[in-house]
Amino acid sequence: MAKESDLLLNLDGFITIQKKDDGLHTADFQCCEDVQMEPFKGNFRVQGMRDGNIYMDEKPKRKKNKPIFRQDNSSLSLGKDDVYYFTFRLPQEEVFRLAGTLVREADEVAKKIITMLD
Repeated sequence: MAKESDLLLNLDGFITIQKKDDGLHTADFQCCEDVQMEPFKGNFRVQGMRDGNIYMDEKPKRKKNKPIFRQDNSSLSLGKDDVYYFTFRLPQEEVFRLAGTLVREADEVAKKIITMLD
């Protein structure tokens, strides 16, 4: 496997930039050289400049917090920033249950965390 410093490629080709009907942009690069490289896919920050230059930087992969406790509509996790996150979700058609379900599940999580810390 090549080192990161060995992964610099300068390629000649054509780029087609298009603004779609929904206002979003697409850019397709067609290489004009015979190149063998490892395919990749990722999320990128892309900046198109007035002079036609385009700069792309791959965003780091999102690190998901693993839940400590998971319930029907909620979960508790400890983030990489040492902050506890209580996440609650409820389908719109069940909004009439919101207050009771939220209080019940939050109370259950609080009791579990207190028991865990004792």
